[in-house]
Amino acid sequence: MSTGKREEWLRQEAEVRARSSQEGVLTLEHLRENSGLELFRKMLSGELPRPPISDTLGFLLVEAEKGRAVFQGHPQHRHYNPIGSVHGGFHCTLLDSCVACAIQSTLEPGQGYTTIELKVNFIRALTDRVGPVRAEGKVIHAGKQIGTAEGKLYDADGKLYAHATTTCLIFTV
Repeated sequence: MSTGKREEWLRQEAEVRARSSQEGVLTLEHLRENSGLELFRKMLSGELPRPPISDTLGFLLVEAEKGRAVFQGHPQHRHYNPIGSVHGGFHCTLLDSCVACAIQSTLEPGQGYTTIELKVNFIRALTDRVGPVRAEGKVIHAGKQIGTAEGKLYDADGKLYAHATTTCLIFTV
């Protein structure tokens, strides 16, 4: 594994965790008063809480810009399925997060979204010996009512574990 890249990722994650406030959920007022990108910047600075799912599965938003969102996670033994590898739900959750949040990063104040379709392709198994991994989502199209994005789940060496596409419904909150 690329030791330099892995160490860089771990340093970046530690910095985000150090600023991160406790877990919580956003209010409608947060959504009405902030663009999607502003919400992510506030989460990264610790001004807004990280969502509870990030603690449940051990992953964290580490980067966000307009049209792009990156989450980092650590596959662990607690994520294993009965056949001895990380359950596909781990892959799906990280990928759903990065692709949907890439779309959210393009939204204006007062707009919300929900995933209406997620397609995931699994390339290889994850184990607790792999990690950290990153899920990077990029917008393909963000319109008035529909957004689409693609994402990749990979390790510090660039090895691909899964990829996904999504369609999200965009609406007024």
